[in-house]
Amino acid sequence: MAKKLYVGNLSYKTSEDTLKDFFGGFGTVESVKIISDRDTGNSKGFGFVEMGNDAEAQAAITGANGQEFDGRKLKVNEAIDKPRRDSY
Repeated sequence: MAKKLYVGNLSYKTSEDTLKDFFGGFGTVESVKIISDRDTGNSKGFGFVEMGNDAEAQAAITGANGQEFDGRKLKVNEAIDKPRRDSY
């Protein structure tokens, strides 16, 4: 089962493709999503990477957390699902 990871402290120039290539070194990357500002479209400096299984996710956390990528030290951990906010 795929495991979602939070990836923080991304360079604003990092693309989803380069992030996918980097995490591909730890296993199967199911999906990559860099979060961007709704108004400007610019990166917010964090995103999510979905790895193929728990073992690959753990390898990615161990291998990528604190590593320098695009000039920034990555912060990588298991993503925690935020409860959805009701919109009124």
